[in-house]
Amino acid sequence: MTDIGRWKRRAARKAEVKGRAREPSHMFKMCRVVGCKNTARAGTGDGLDTRFCRSHADHYARHGSPYHASFKASEINPFRRAAVEWLVVNEGDRVVANALLRVRRLYDQAGPYVEAFRLRGMPPKERAKAAWARLRQHEVDPRMVVAAWLAVEAKTAADPQSETKGEFKRVQAAKIVHRLASGSHKSWPQGGGKTTELHVYPASRGNVLRHIGEDIEQAAELVTERYVKAVTETLGRTNRRAAPRHLAVRRRFSKRRSSSSV
Repeated sequence: MTDIGRWKRRAARKAEVKGRAREPSHMFKMCRVVGCKNTARAGTGDGLDTRFCRSHADHYARHGSPYHASFKASEINPFRRAAVEWLVVNEGDRVVANALLRVRRLYDQAGPYVEAFRLRGMPPKERAKAAWARLRQHEVDPRMVVAAWLAVEAKTAADPQSETKGEFKRVQAAKIVHRLASGSHKSWPQGGGKTTELHVYPASRGNVLRHIGEDIEQAAELVTERYVKAVTETLGRTNRRAAPRHLAVRRRFSKRRSSSSV
């Protein structure tokens, strides 16, 4: 098929999807989020999403869950710090070394470095590869990538109200790594001593995050179980008592204590 034929086929497909999106379907009236009174996008003539309204669809694309918000930096950073310290101490472990090697392989197989302002029009998979290329370009330590996944796993396990679905965890880890990749920054000198600057940051949403999250999960899949086990054992050794000694707690009844008080 020639380039003109491909272009005509894409244009026809785009027009067909656009026409379907403009025709509201009365079968999908309510958003699936509990408590939301808005209509699903398929029922408004504003899209083909049969599950969520525009607000919750955008939330789902950005955070990996239509219900749960992303972790704040103040919430996830302590877990990231703990994961990095554990990786540094256990870098000689074969499982840890394997995870770091897999991340370096992602760097090497990402292809050429692409500026952030040249990503427009690229499919999500290619944008994900470009993110790995930016990480390689900025020489980001692979331990930071593995630590992102371990931190999300630990935070999810520690928070009883957190979203536990795999997609949410993949998106959360991808958002951390996506920020590490940063953006592109250019400057040009102008007349009169002035300088023109260009700062472009790729959007952190959509299928790009899903692809990056899958890559991170596959790279860290072997070390995750080892890390969770190590954290659990550490907590078991350091926190044997349910409460500090100085706290007033209800003591068990003992015959020895009762006899001494008589």
